[in-house]
Order: sequence, then C-alpha cells, then structure tokens
Amino acid sequence: MLNDLAVQYLPILVFLGVAIVISGAMIGLSFILAKQKPDPEKLSAYECGFPAFSDARAKFDVRFYLVSILFIIFDLEIAFLFPWATALGDIGLVGFWSMMLFLAVLTVGFIYEWKKGALEWE
Repeated sequence: MLNDLAVQYLPILVFLGVAIVISGAMIGLSFILAKQKPDPEKLSAYECGFPAFSDARAKFDVRFYLVSILFIIFDLEIAFLFPWATALGDIGLVGFWSMMLFLAVLTVGFIYEWKKGALEWE
C-alpha cells in the first residue's frame, strides 16, 4: 500500500527535482556569465515609475495606476477562459453561451475604456 502511494508521487518528485536543477543552473550561470557591475541606479528601488523617497505630497500621474488596474482586471477575466476551455465538453451549451455573455460584457468594457481614452499613454 505504501509502495503504491510512493509510485504515484514519483512523477511529481521527478518534476520538482528537474525544476530545481534547471532553476539552480540558470541562476548559477547568470552569476558566472553575466557582467556584475552594480551602480547606484541599478541598486535603487524602482516602484511605480517615480523615485520612491520623495515628498509624499508630490503630484504624480494617476494614468499609470489606471492602466495597471485595467490590466489586472482584464488579465483576471481572461484567466477564467482556461478552466472554461478545459471543461467545455462537460458543461454543454449552457456553459458555452454563459461564457459568450461573459466575453461580450468584457468586450463592451474594453471598448468603453478604449473610447474614454484610458488606454492612451502620452
């Protein structure tokens, strides 16, 4: 019984072992082959497109946040397509048309944001 359980988990352990070896090799090769010349610009924290240690009352462009929020919203909605596509054979026509309605709402939202100019970057 215990042997059968270990055999079932063997592919997962092999996959994890291969992933650890490949990722370790890539990190090691990047330290060996890449030029390591840090300067203050490379070592500084980068966040949101402007210096992190400035006045808290400084004005900034809110379009950066608007574009990032829109990306997250549309990206998460598109992520629903993968489980839907894998279960399409089981859910039938009701599942198909419900996803078409979902995609229609997504498309209308995208067109609205496009017409409002939220996707324009000057």
